[in-house]
Amino acid sequence: MNEYFKVPKIKYEGPKSKNPLAFKHYNPTEKIEGKTMREHLRFGAAYWHVMRNSLSDPFGGGTAQMPWDDGSDSVANAQKRVGVFFEFLEKTGIDYYCFHDRDIAPELGSLKESNKALDEVVKVFKKEQKRTGKKLLWGTACLFSHARFSQGAATSPNLGVYTHAAGQVKKAMEVTKELGGLGYTFWGGREGYSTLWNTDMKRELDHLAAFLHMAVDYKKEIGFKGPFYIEPKPKEPTTHQYDSDSAACLNFLREYGLLEHFQLNIETNHATLAGHTMLHELTVAAGAKRLGSIDANCGNELIGWDTDQFPTNIYLTTQVMLSVLGMGGLKTGGLNFDAKRRRESHEPIDLFYAHIGGMDAFARGLKIAAAIRKDGRLEKFVEKRYSTWDSPLGSKIEKGKSSFKELEKIALEQSEPDLASGRQEFLENLINDFI
Repeated sequence: MNEYFKVPKIKYEGPKSKNPLAFKHYNPTEKIEGKTMREHLRFGAAYWHVMRNSLSDPFGGGTAQMPWDDGSDSVANAQKRVGVFFEFLEKTGIDYYCFHDRDIAPELGSLKESNKALDEVVKVFKKEQKRTGKKLLWGTACLFSHARFSQGAATSPNLGVYTHAAGQVKKAMEVTKELGGLGYTFWGGREGYSTLWNTDMKRELDHLAAFLHMAVDYKKEIGFKGPFYIEPKPKEPTTHQYDSDSAACLNFLREYGLLEHFQLNIETNHATLAGHTMLHELTVAAGAKRLGSIDANCGNELIGWDTDQFPTNIYLTTQVMLSVLGMGGLKTGGLNFDAKRRRESHEPIDLFYAHIGGMDAFARGLKIAAAIRKDGRLEKFVEKRYSTWDSPLGSKIEKGKSSFKELEKIALEQSEPDLASGRQEFLENLINDFI
């Protein structure tokens, strides 16, 4: 078997190591709060970025060096990429991966031909999974790149496009099940609008809901047990996308009777584009018990589009892991690196530097989050801040058993409430002590 990455398997060497091809903080067997780092973090690699991202941008072509790729759309070339990808997974120690159907196999002249090509490539994935023990975190269908989807897929004004999308998702779900995928993701890359002058929003949302209900029905029919995820994103490529943030997704799912069937896959860069922090989006999803998986990346807040950078901010990773630990850990989801190297980081070895950095950043975030939880001062402060609600009256209100008349009577008789400080600066200093 050819070796395409001339690097050793990446190992943990500790914080004092100066080796750029070693983990300084990610020790997969180290236990935190009763589970190993490997179990807590459940890292995944994004096939579309590792194997298919040419590092092009609107002002220039790709720069990525991919000596294993002949540049063709042949099935043989697609099959060859699979072995290279699993070599990367083995050497980084990443246990999971994610893909779009059109990343792993070429789009050909018809859906029938494309399905046949996909089947041939999936055979190689199955062999590599068996050989290495690596697993599919989730699969999905690419319903945004081809010109037919320029006006949407499940929200397209054209019925023919809608039926093609349904057939493509059906096949992608079958392939995900065949590969033992732990979940399946819906990302509405163009499920939105550029202008409302030509858009029947209500009708498009109804069509999207019908599409997802059909997916739920087919999931039951084929016996796929993993969860469905929806990945929020507010804009880019469309002006407005219907899955704009966690709250919008939850509202849509509730309105159309889909909430029990879907969880959310939250991405940092998408949270930024929505005008939220990642902590906000995670908190909204977790509060509804719908936080399923995480796309681990970050964006540049000076740039108004999806830059998909690798996460290196320890404040960010600490906040993410505080959220994850607070909900008892990820169940079927994981931390998928939906992140790409910068255009000038074009050599194959840069893939390793990027993923090592992201894995170490999350390992540090995990350790810091666990330390904050063990210390307990942050949690106790929040509990104390809401302590007046632990009274009989507070409990009565929270159970929906009080009324305006009752509260008015109390308000008329009570003195001015003694409101305690929120101590934001004190708490920021507290977190800095750990980081």
